[in-house]
Amino acid sequence: MKPLLKDLMDWARGAGAILREGYGKQHQISHKGRIDLVTDMDKRSEIFLLEKIRSRFPDHSIETEESGFLPGIDHACWYIDPLDGTTNYAHAIPAFSVSIAYAAEGQVQMGVVYDPMRDECFSAERGQGAWLNGKAIHVSEISEMNRSLLVTGFPYDSSSVKQGNIPQFIRFTQISQGVRRMGSAALDLCYVAAGRFEGYWELTLRSYDMAAGALIVEEAGGKVTNIEGDDDYMKPPFATLAGNPGIHAQMVEEFRNL
Repeated sequence: MKPLLKDLMDWARGAGAILREGYGKQHQISHKGRIDLVTDMDKRSEIFLLEKIRSRFPDHSIETEESGFLPGIDHACWYIDPLDGTTNYAHAIPAFSVSIAYAAEGQVQMGVVYDPMRDECFSAERGQGAWLNGKAIHVSEISEMNRSLLVTGFPYDSSSVKQGNIPQFIRFTQISQGVRRMGSAALDLCYVAAGRFEGYWELTLRSYDMAAGALIVEEAGGKVTNIEGDDDYMKPPFATLAGNPGIHAQMVEEFRNL
């Protein structure tokens, strides 16, 4: 038995309601690293999602940010980020999301990213297209780099990546219309899918950060690879590059020259 896309949408909205209810309030905050936060709301959202999945699919594997990998059958796996953008959330910045993806036989089949503050639900099913609140979305048609608006993210541990994405940020700032940093990888990818950004890259992600958003980009007509242009972006290290086809190709070339 497999889930329906509506299941993922309902569960993402349910987790989003938990986050929205707690937004702007005092929270228990702990640190997984020097600046890598986790709040009590991360945990509440994750518990809600795990209960929903386990009640319907008790034998499925789940990879989630707070609990790590929960083993199950090999051919069905979930990727969950219960609060993507925790630092934003902890500072009452309304840019965060819930991300849920379902994979079968090693390939992501369904993905949902929900922004509870804007009530925007991005969704996709492999081979069926991508949507925002039920309306079809498509990547931008802008193909000139100097007209493109890009987005990126930076690692929590800048020492883990050579120069922490700074050279890449400088280069793309110089040749594009601009580069934004929003703080939620899942939303960054969805904004590419919806044509709000032309391209996105990030050097240090996890599977649960990008599984849903990457499928949404692909189903919206975009291209997703690692920064070297390899199509197998769901393998470590998760250095992800996404964009509309024209801008993506130019970004791959820029990375080769950096």
